[in-house]
Amino acid sequence: MQKTFAMIKPNAVRAGLVGRIIARYESARLSVVAIRFKQMTQADVEGFYAEHIGQPFFPNLVRFMTSGPSVQLVLAGENAVTKVRTINGATNPREAEPGTIRYDWATSTVENAVHSSDCLESAVREIDFWFKSEEIIEYKTRSQRAESVL
Repeated sequence: MQKTFAMIKPNAVRAGLVGRIIARYESARLSVVAIRFKQMTQADVEGFYAEHIGQPFFPNLVRFMTSGPSVQLVLAGENAVTKVRTINGATNPREAEPGTIRYDWATSTVENAVHSSDCLESAVREIDFWFKSEEIIEYKTRSQRAESVL
């Protein structure tokens, strides 16, 4: 089973979409194994999005990401990275497929409702940025849960 990181951004939190977004992940047989609400600081944004520092859009990204709370998630399941990226849709909502989170709820490329890890290496780094290992519950498949009961 893979773990990946996803974040529900402030515009989606303000719009009351947290439950609906999590339901989409869970509908794809992904499990939430860690979750937190966080009001990001400028230091959080600079640390998490360090590769974008110096880009022309970065000041707007800082302003947006510190404008309200976000929700950080660790999701687990088969092919979690790819599943979450597919559910989220293209970063630019104008390019997102109908039925994806960004097609349905993003308002711009910056205010695009969600973030997710783009590969396993990013998932490890992003999970470690927000969560301590003891904050992440152990994920078990249905068959593993059934075996532990017997």
